[in-house]
Amino acid sequence: MKIATYNVNGVNGRLPVLLRWLEQAEPDIVCLQELKAPQENFPERAIRDAGYDAIWHGQSRWNGVAILSRVGAIHETRRGLPGDPNDVQSRYIEAAVNGVLIACLYLPNGNPRPGPKFDFKLRWFDRLHSHMASLVDVDAPVIVAGDYNVMPTDLDVYVPDRWRDDALFAPEVRAAYRRLLDQGWSDAIRQLHPDEVIYSFWKYWRGSFERNAGLRIDHALLNPVASAKLVAAEVDTRPRAWEKTSDHAPVVITLDMSGEEP
Repeated sequence: MKIATYNVNGVNGRLPVLLRWLEQAEPDIVCLQELKAPQENFPERAIRDAGYDAIWHGQSRWNGVAILSRVGAIHETRRGLPGDPNDVQSRYIEAAVNGVLIACLYLPNGNPRPGPKFDFKLRWFDRLHSHMASLVDVDAPVIVAGDYNVMPTDLDVYVPDRWRDDALFAPEVRAAYRRLLDQGWSDAIRQLHPDEVIYSFWKYWRGSFERNAGLRIDHALLNPVASAKLVAAEVDTRPRAWEKTSDHAPVVITLDMSGEEP
């Protein structure tokens, strides 16, 4: 089973890129972030014509997350991260699909730091930590994938010293990410590529993509059941080179589901 996470940076404006990538890559399940579209403006017909069912949690102008599937019905289990009834931002959606529990998230950016946006990011991380603690021991594959807006280590950022004061690289944020790993989650890319320079985001300016001056901020975290089935993990850089594309590239993992009940 091929599962991907992709920050599309505007699902309607980037729809031709998304559809082209879906046709070429043929992922089974896809988590999308930064839809930047209200609930009623999600391009459901185009997605379905491409062979995918979809659920989505939209928001006008900002945020927004979705889960697509071409391998079975999507059974939504949660919409919105628990822990703050006043949080109205569309950043989390979760569903069961074909024997796998998929969570799609778009973690707050947190800049400028310090400030209220950074404080909100840390609170959101605390809520995520609490919720993921309830998922890690589920007796089924669980994948929590999306744009975490975190570079976990120096290996995950081009010229780390330039980012020391940024909210994506702050010590508190990296520590919050490590707390998730300490719960028992596995970072899919690092499980298979522990020492390789791999990025998932490149700014649009100064030829960042061409120079590979990037960041790894899009992650797929696996519970132990999913981790034991992981056979491939990569960033598909092809769509980042296309015209009118997102500044992110999809992270794609493959699970060996042989032996699972149909």
